[in-house]
Order: sequence, then C-alpha cells, then structure tokens
Amino acid sequence: MISIKEPILSVGLIKSPSINLELYGDFRIRSVNYNFSGKFTAQIEEGKIKLTGSDFSQTFDGLILEPRDPFSETFLLKDVSIGINFHWQQKKSFRFHGALKLIICENEIMGINLVPLESYLTSVISSEMSASSSLELLKAHAIISRSWVIAQLRSKKQKKENSKTEFITDDEIIRWYDRSDHDLYDFCGDDHCQRYQGITKKYSDRAVSAVDETRGVVLTYRNEICDTRYSKCCGGISESFDNVWQPEKHEYLSSVIDYKFEPENFNLSLTDEQSAINWINGNPSAFCNTKDDKILSQILVDYDRKTHNFFRWTVQYSQEELKNIIIKKSGIDFGEIRNLIPVERGLSGRLTKLRIVGTKKELTIGKELEIRRVLSETHLYSSAFYVEMKDINEGVPGVFAFHGAGWGHGVGLCQIGAAVMGEMGYMFDEILLHYFKNARIERVYQ
Repeated sequence: MISIKEPILSVGLIKSPSINLELYGDFRIRSVNYNFSGKFTAQIEEGKIKLTGSDFSQTFDGLILEPRDPFSETFLLKDVSIGINFHWQQKKSFRFHGALKLIICENEIMGINLVPLESYLTSVISSEMSASSSLELLKAHAIISRSWVIAQLRSKKQKKENSKTEFITDDEIIRWYDRSDHDLYDFCGDDHCQRYQGITKKYSDRAVSAVDETRGVVLTYRNEICDTRYSKCCGGISESFDNVWQPEKHEYLSSVIDYKFEPENFNLSLTDEQSAINWINGNPSAFCNTKDDKILSQILVDYDRKTHNFFRWTVQYSQEELKNIIIKKSGIDFGEIRNLIPVERGLSGRLTKLRIVGTKKELTIGKELEIRRVLSETHLYSSAFYVEMKDINEGVPGVFAFHGAGWGHGVGLCQIGAAVMGEMGYMFDEILLHYFKNARIERVYQ
C-alpha cells in the first residue's frame, strides 16, 4: 500500500520581459510591510525585478506574493501563451489560486504558481474539458491527472529523466518527445504538461465534487503509481507506450480496442499496411466515433472546437507546400518529394517510422510526434495516416492527400471515448479500467 502527503506544486505560467498582474484580495511579501492588492507590473531593472503598483515601487532579486486567505483570494496574469506550437496558439488572461513566485530567467521574468495538488486538479479538469462534463468523466480524469503528476514527481526525485531522446544515423533520425523535466518548476501550465488555466474556466460544483470525492485516489500497477497518459481521440484503437516514447513496456499502457467488442469486418493487425489503410478508410464502431455536439463540447473546449473531423480526417498539400514544410520543420532539403513510404506502424496503425524520398535525399524519420511535426506547420492530428499521391509527373507527385485517424498520440485514456462512456452510464472505475488494463484504483493520501 502506497502512502504519501499531498504535494505542493510549482507550475510555470508565463515568461516575459514584463508581466502585468492583478491581485484580488490581500497578498503579502514576507520581507515587506505592505498589503498588496490591485494592479501591478513586474519588469526587469538593472538585473532585478521591479514591482510597481499605484502607490508602491520596489526592486527584488526574486519574490513570492502569498494570499492571506488562499481559498478566497486570487491573482490574474495577462497575456499568458497557451497552445504553444499548436494550431490554436494564442494569448489569454487567467486567474489562479495560490501564491505567485517571480524570478529572473534568461533576462526575462518567470511567473510560477505555488499551489496544492488538489486545487491544481480542479483547474486541470476544468481546463482540459468542460467543467460541466459528466461527473464520472470528471472523476476519471481527476484520477489520471493526479496519477500522472505524482508519477512525474517521483520519477524526477529518482533522477529518471523524461527528456527528448534521439538516435541519428546517415539513413535514419528517430526522436521521441516526452515531458522534459523543468529546472525552475515542476510543471508548465500548457499542453506540454497538462492544461492548467486557473479558475478562469469557471469551476462548476461538479468539477469540485469530482476532485473532492476522489481526493488522493490514483491508479497503481504492481505497487507503483501509474504514469497515466491521455489524448483527445485514439481513432478506435489506443497505442502502446513503447511505440510513442521510450522503448519499454508498461502493461497498463498497452493497446486497447475502444469499444465493448471488436469491430466487425476489420483485420485489427494494424501493423500491416493494407489492414491499416482499410481501418483508416473505415467507419468502425468505437466509443470515440461520435459527432454528438453535447458530448464533444465536454472535451473540445473553445479553440479545440475549430477541429471538426478527428475520428477520420484528410489533409491535402501541394508539392510546393509539402516540400517547404519539410524543409522548415526538419532543416533538411529533400528536393522535390517523390514518395512518403510507411516503414513501421504501431498497434493502432500509427506510423512510428516513415521514409521521405526526395530528388536530393532519402531519410527515415520517427517516432510518431516527429512524423507529425515534420509534415505539418503545427502538428498533424495523428500519425495514423496513409498518403494518396496525385497528379504525378515524371515520378514527382503534384498533390499529397493525407488520410488519417484520431487526434493525438493515442496512448492511455481516449478523452472523447471516455466522455461517451460517461454519457452512456459507465462509472469512473469502469472507464479507467477500460483504458488502463490490470491497473488498480487506490487512495494514497486523505
């Protein structure tokens, strides 16, 4: 039986030459006899942080603004970047509970939120999805978000690095990208870790209840807290951990058919090319195969709603567009792109290796996120795709149509599938044990 204390997290929120903030309630800096409330600006002056308000101005090497009442008092940060390097990247203002730490990092000011894990989770499940989602979905997501945070903290403490790894030869570049350990804080507030947008996404009683009722509850496997993963839409079959990140097996992150039974009329050996093409072209029964706006609105909040087709999708490029994207994203000039050859697929049909054949160069790239990154201005929805080449002239296609399935890496919980299960009446434990095979549900603190 695992037993721990509730952690206090440090979450990196913003990095900028100057930060505009508003304090709602009374905050303090322990070295200063002053009640901080209202609007302030932090900027760098002669190597220090200058904090300026309507009747206050003082410089600090670094500072922590602490709420006198952490339950009722909040702070607002303006121009926080979200969706960094994705197609929905933008800046917004967000309000947060907890303390605000300001430090200098690379000649800019870093804003870091110090917040208890349970308070953090109420924001995460309200940021990753609608706070009005079904209670069972919110409970399930609270548990996997809590499990992931604690697993990452324990991994960092044990000096297990989760940073980018790569293997490069003359003929192959294989990279995978996991959450890099941050030196100055535990987690960032964006999709790179988990979406954490404070209380701006108006907590509902349901979101608060989901966290309170599952307080301290995590998924475990063989007496270890699970490194739980999730993505928007698996496409009908989830992917195994080792095909996306480190080449190591996690039994609770194995491939799962996202339905009550196996879809009919499909060969589910999706590592086979023709089987993968048939799957991508098909419309199999799956929890995540839905166009129900009520359900989708639970998961696809605000900017996510710009994405309409994700269970099955098509993206098309001209030769010039694709050639320029590949040069820009890989830094390699392949010349005219002659072919994109699938080399290796995972259990969900996601490509883990793809060979780019150009008039100047040939190279195999992987794993899944590297493939998605190199073939799009932002990221392709997933690497479960095949390429239809059109208007071929002297061996050079004029048009490339990417036909694909799913949204995201596909490992672990499928958020849209889980939302459908919640609406269908499945309980949170049934949802979790559907996606995380042979895991156990345990409470590790009260």
